[in-house]
Amino acid sequence: QVQLVESGGGLVQPGGSLRLSCAASGHTFSNYDMGWFRQAPGKEREFAAGINWSGRNIYYADSVKGRFIISRDNAKNTVYLQMNSLKPEDTAVYYCAADPSGTWTKRWDYWGQGTQVTVSS
Repeated sequence: QVQLVESGGGLVQPGGSLRLSCAASGHTFSNYDMGWFRQAPGKEREFAAGINWSGRNIYYADSVKGRFIISRDNAKNTVYLQMNSLKPEDTAVYYCAADPSGTWTKRWDYWGQGTQVTVSS
């Protein structure tokens, strides 16, 4: 069982930056692929960024590519999402998720509670 806790959300002006963190419990974090998802009001949850267990393979949605950076620190059981050049359309609840397969099956078995990001002037 893995518990995920996101932090770092808030209100930011367009063009600004935020860094989200997702802290995981358990000693098997380093075996898990991790992802960041987001859900805007009235929309379905969508994939934003993902990183495999080793950090060697990274994936981004086209909508965030070039602006967001996902990274992980296995020694700290934490995955990060650095968000730059934020736009109002990035406003959403951001969730981290864990895929315990370690083979990028996208079997997101574990989810955090989410953190709100609001981009507005």
